Amino acid sequence: MKPDKNRRKVIAIIPAAGLGKRFGPDSNKPFLLIGGKPLIVWSLQQLQTVTDIMEIIPVLQLKDMEHGKETFEEYGITKIKKIAPGGRERQDSVSHGLKLVEDKDCIVLIHDAARPLIQKDLIVNALKELSTIPFTPALKAGEDAFSGYDGVILGVPLKDTIKEAFDQVVHKTLKRDKLWAIQTPQLFHFGSISKAYEKASEERYYTTDDSALVERYGGKIKIFTGSYRNIKITTPEDLVIAEALLEINEELST
Repeated sequence: MKPDKNRRKVIAIIPAAGLGKRFGPDSNKPFLLIGGKPLIVWSLQQLQTVTDIMEIIPVLQLKDMEHGKETFEEYGITKIKKIAPGGRERQDSVSHGLKLVEDKDCIVLIHDAARPLIQKDLIVNALKELSTIPFTPALKAGEDAFSGYDGVILGVPLKDTIKEAFDQVVHKTLKRDKLWAIQTPQLFHFGSISKAYEKASEERYYTTDDSALVERYGGKIKIFTGSYRNIKITTPEDLVIAEALLEINEELST
């Protein structure tokens, strides 16, 4: 199926330059094997099959550039035209990826390589959600009001009771029905996310969440329900859980 010419191009940025310190000094998390394939390949293969995504830009440590290129070719990820170098922090890495985006009227999808179990239907539905939301460019100088959304993010309602504490002393219990655990992918109009990153760079402000930057500078974000299976690989235990989920997926598909 050919992409709709009337729909805007989608470019995916995949930050994968983290050190993965919890896996040991000699580990290289993006290329750890899970289900027989490198961690990063799982999400890349899903993004490869999404018709509207025209280009994928992985962000890797400099030492992984050549290995990454060979790996992506081996697994047939043809939508990768260039690879961005990683930065000191995740935010720096995403910024490097944004600088390689040539189409300034595109939709940018940002997805952490550490979430290998993202499902194609979630990506497609999130893209549809953003493409149908009225958009008026936000973050213009002197503009306070905004009549649309700058981005769509995936998230799931929290299951656990959450308490706010200081020095391990409970301050208050938060209302769970208003709290979401945020995931990736996150999707933005290029103008909104690039402007937010530029302003954050000027102020030297850092956060670990892309949508938080857009919010900080006046943008509006809509939450789209994700999946509890879309886990982030942060510790070695997460690899075990991911392997189990992959086995369940294979059983369901057969």
